[in-house]
Amino acid sequence: MEYRKRGSPRMPSNVKSIFLGKAIHNEESAHQRLSNPIGLAVFSSDALSSTAYATGEILLILAVAGTSALKLTWPISIAIGMLLILVVTSYRQTIKAYPKGGGSYRVASDNLGIYAGLVAGAALLVDYTLTVAVSVSAGTAAVTSALPEVKPFQVEIAVGFVILLALANLRGVKESGAIFAVPTYGFVVLMVLTILTGFYRYFTGGPDAIAVPAAAELIKTTAPLTLFLILKAFASGCAAMSGIEAIADGVAVFREPTAKNARLTITWMAGILLFLFIGLSWLAVHAGVQASEETVISQLSRTFFGTGPLYFAISAFTAAILVIAANTAYADFPRLASFMSADNFLPHQMRDLGHRLVFSKGIIMLTLVAIALIIGFGAETSQLIPLYALGVFTCFTLSQAGMVMRWLKNKEQGWQLNAAINGLGAFVTLIVLGVVTVTKFRDGAWIVVLLIPLMCLSFLWIRRRYGRVAAELALTSDELVDLNYQAYNRIHNHVVVLVKNIDRRLVRALQYTRTLRADEIEALYVDAAGEGKAAEIQRKWDQAGFGIKFTIVESPYREIMQPIIERVRAIPRPSPDYVVTVVVPEYAPTNAADAMLHDQTSFWIKRQLFGEPGVIVVDVPYHSSFDADAVVGPKAEKV
Repeated sequence: MEYRKRGSPRMPSNVKSIFLGKAIHNEESAHQRLSNPIGLAVFSSDALSSTAYATGEILLILAVAGTSALKLTWPISIAIGMLLILVVTSYRQTIKAYPKGGGSYRVASDNLGIYAGLVAGAALLVDYTLTVAVSVSAGTAAVTSALPEVKPFQVEIAVGFVILLALANLRGVKESGAIFAVPTYGFVVLMVLTILTGFYRYFTGGPDAIAVPAAAELIKTTAPLTLFLILKAFASGCAAMSGIEAIADGVAVFREPTAKNARLTITWMAGILLFLFIGLSWLAVHAGVQASEETVISQLSRTFFGTGPLYFAISAFTAAILVIAANTAYADFPRLASFMSADNFLPHQMRDLGHRLVFSKGIIMLTLVAIALIIGFGAETSQLIPLYALGVFTCFTLSQAGMVMRWLKNKEQGWQLNAAINGLGAFVTLIVLGVVTVTKFRDGAWIVVLLIPLMCLSFLWIRRRYGRVAAELALTSDELVDLNYQAYNRIHNHVVVLVKNIDRRLVRALQYTRTLRADEIEALYVDAAGEGKAAEIQRKWDQAGFGIKFTIVESPYREIMQPIIERVRAIPRPSPDYVVTVVVPEYAPTNAADAMLHDQTSFWIKRQLFGEPGVIVVDVPYHSSFDADAVVGPKAEKV
């Protein structure tokens, strides 16, 4: 059949290209891998940004016990720093053992069993989602602190930041990494400058040279200093360890050799994080920083540099990294979801790479859930923080326990030392997990404690559903037949062509129907309009002389779908291999205006019939680019 070609706009692709850039070919995947500096920016922004509030969280808890209790910030920070070294050492081993990534989920699944893996996966997904909500809310708070007049719009601002982050990540991991490298490294440089300045002034001028103005003020004691209070401060400070898992999850996106580069990057991340966190905590104690609405970084930088350009640069970069800290979650949440999807624990759509070789559906899911959290909690960081850290230490514990089992099972070279390191790490992080759970439970951690088991149950439900469908679709040996053999003729087919009008759509559908091997063909018209419309259609049908049985079904209540379904169900099917094929003629719009103006009846008919057993739905689109004379023919033109 001849037809004239005419360009048909590809709206979805055009929109994607405008917002996301040109689609990336599969062969270019190797070029999308990250160098170590860009990888550090992509996967470390969450961990590094935590130094902006971790010390402050410790001070805030200890403050209720009075000014003297604030000195405990330093030893608590040292304890957290030692824990950080232990966990990073463990993850270096994990990266070496699992160079394709997967982190805690893969380690726990392989070595502790599927249920432990699901707990780790659920904890990580929760943690990544909270990372977005907390980081963006904290960054928004920094903006509203500088511009109080926009405070009433903090939820809208936070949602806007999340959408911008999502768009940046939908453009590709490499491209988003390049975008976020500037604020990440800018923050690190300015923090190093602040800490070194504080050290220099302290060791050359003494404690008075770095004392913040609030140092002379004493905090009123409202609670005694107890072990529980110290443990609660320690649990709050452990927010500094969020995001450490990220590099172990994303090993595969580093350049070759992936494991070596990932191990090097996580070491650099740990070193920078340790220096910033310990340095800020030391200065906070010796400078007499007080727990207040003003952050530790703001108090120290204002004391060292005044309120000039450098102070505002530090504030701006701090706000920026707090927002882009969510990028770590955007780098890892979709990748973890793809791992779990491949194991049938999440919808299979999550494992598909999108327009720019990223897991776009995972990015969209993360965005929607994070926005819901931000709206639900009013973009208030203080309300979201208690939910934090529990998932982090759940993953740490399961990952290191899994590595212990791996060393004991494989007994590779040096396994005794490695098992001892991971065993110690698992023991310590388990204790910390208990501390975090107990001290944060009433403040909101109970939500996470309840949510993780519910998520695990949903994962198992999804896998059972996929297993049931796979069992239904599996072929037995006697079902493997030659389609060219006579066994093919066992299928009997009753074809029903839906009629809306006598036009080119219908003629094209009837032409297609004639190619089918059918026992019987009938055309079906539902008279939902009344007013003599059915008689007019009957007249045109008779005039056209198609030679096909024509059935009119009255619908006094103007229903379309129900009469069609009832007619299809009423067709006798004497054997299980007897099917009914419903052919739906449809006009295919070539632009947005036509798509908007034409009703969606065909879509809903197909959707309803899809669930009918023994029914096959065939959509025959009519494209206006076809030559009308070639399609319609001389006899149909007279209709």
